[in-house]
Amino acid sequence: MERSEADRAGVMTFGESVRSRPDIYFRVGRDSPELPTEVLQTVVWDAMHRRDGSHGRVAVEISSDLGFTVEDDRLRTADDLGRPLPGFYGSLLDHARWAPAAAAALSSRTVIEVWLEGRGYRQELVGSQPVGPWEEFAAPAANGTRTTFQLDPAYCAPGEAIAWALVPSELHGEACGMHPPMAIRDLRAEGRGGSSEQNPST
Repeated sequence: MERSEADRAGVMTFGESVRSRPDIYFRVGRDSPELPTEVLQTVVWDAMHRRDGSHGRVAVEISSDLGFTVEDDRLRTADDLGRPLPGFYGSLLDHARWAPAAAAALSSRTVIEVWLEGRGYRQELVGSQPVGPWEEFAAPAANGTRTTFQLDPAYCAPGEAIAWALVPSELHGEACGMHPPMAIRDLRAEGRGGSSEQNPST
């Protein structure tokens, strides 16, 4: 009902807005070869920069030309029982963090894991929409979030790919002036016999 009323009124959903104008969220348009890298950079920036001005610890793994995982140690907002509050479309995508939700809108598959006070929650999405309810699992850390994105190859222009040999300063952003620790692992380099690990910046 809500969707049909929105359609009649000509109002876009959040996911439709991102796919229609990715440049608003990621600085470049759909046909730009930089789009996958800009999506990754935006998700990393969101993961690293906290509202109080401090910086969190982030790890990045690039699994394919359009696939990547970002892990951070930020504490997720919770309800009175210590469970994650529902976010975008009732999913584990936190309302306080638009960047992962925007990246999910450009993805054919997203898997998000939230660790909250030692309890783990996992959910799969197609686009921004959850495939089903989140499930609990044994958390590998006390608090944090790990999100894996597979950008939609049907949406991205042919031949687009996340840039090779990325270094922490390129993902963190030089404008910040601070260089908190960040690990980058590119599995594509491993597949070609190259070095995949970027030492965390200090």
